[in-house]
Amino acid sequence: MARLATVVIAAAVAMTTVVPTEAQPAADHADTQAVLNSYQAGAGPGAAVHAGNRAGSWDLYSGTADTGAKRPIGPDDQFRIASQTKTFTAVVVLQLADEGKVELDAPIDRYLPGVVAGNGYDGTKISVRQILQHTSGISEKAGKPKADPDGTYSLRETIRAGLTNPPLFAPGTSWSYSNTNFLVAGMLIEQLTGMPAGDVITARIIKPLGLTRTAYPRGGDRKLEAPYLPGYVGGRVGPFFLWTNATTAVELTAFATAGAMASTEQDMTTFDQALADGKLVSPAMLAQMRTTVPMIGFPAVMHYGLGLIRLDLSCGGQAWGHLGDLLTGHSSGTFATDDGRHAAVVTNGYLVVSNTGGTPREKVIDSALCGTSAS
Repeated sequence: MARLATVVIAAAVAMTTVVPTEAQPAADHADTQAVLNSYQAGAGPGAAVHAGNRAGSWDLYSGTADTGAKRPIGPDDQFRIASQTKTFTAVVVLQLADEGKVELDAPIDRYLPGVVAGNGYDGTKISVRQILQHTSGISEKAGKPKADPDGTYSLRETIRAGLTNPPLFAPGTSWSYSNTNFLVAGMLIEQLTGMPAGDVITARIIKPLGLTRTAYPRGGDRKLEAPYLPGYVGGRVGPFFLWTNATTAVELTAFATAGAMASTEQDMTTFDQALADGKLVSPAMLAQMRTTVPMIGFPAVMHYGLGLIRLDLSCGGQAWGHLGDLLTGHSSGTFATDDGRHAAVVTNGYLVVSNTGGTPREKVIDSALCGTSAS
């Protein structure tokens, strides 16, 4: 990632002053507009919020969706949701658990013999639950996977590369975020269903919920469907920035079930609300999904379940969802509450250099949810 960041900044050809443009605040949401503006000042060229409750939604934006043509980011603009993909992957595993095809506390080696092994790893001592909760000890630091002749990557190869660094801790004794965990979860899905993980996610979640703007990509397919949000990678120094368009720069099979999917703010709030409403897994499995541990190194208001983040709100209560960042130049987050409130935020920038600090995106989510009345 560091090598790519260096190349990206070197490839940027102009330094430009940020000229923010913003939507007129939706009624009663001027406070959230101010928080969004503060977030965008330290994020990408643009940022947007899509929020509301069961009665309806409202939208705010700041900056621009496209550095070459000033326009607002729309709630139906497609972008790479990055690690929000993990929640889809976890839901499928929990559906399979509901069907008795997998046990959460069984060792991953029972289903994927010999896959999580070597270099200090022992799949007989790492449970499916620990894979989904990032308590497996698998390191986030990974070697470089070897591409297939067509330039794509297999799940087995990305997992092999992900296990080249030794465990960070004994299984179940701590927490550390690792994409490799959810690549393993993707292989688990394929082993249990006999189908590509993307096809399973599509059949079990995307189609039943009518998420027409959500997609799991095929190998080699990097395009987004119009209208889409261009993604930019670069750096920001005070009021100046360097951006290069990275929308199609990443081979998505390298991230697969850990971060490859595309969606929109509208579709993501539909998905997270359906999950919160108990439409995707049984009450027992939703309770398992919401059993959390502290996220070491993250803000104290966030806790991790099974492919799901709990966000403690400043106005009281909790919201459930996930965050996502990808070198396609997209950063995002979506959360929903049990009383029907939802909020999604997206920016079209992935910063590799910044000295601005800035407002974190969870503050935007918090403001949007706390500024929306319950349905």
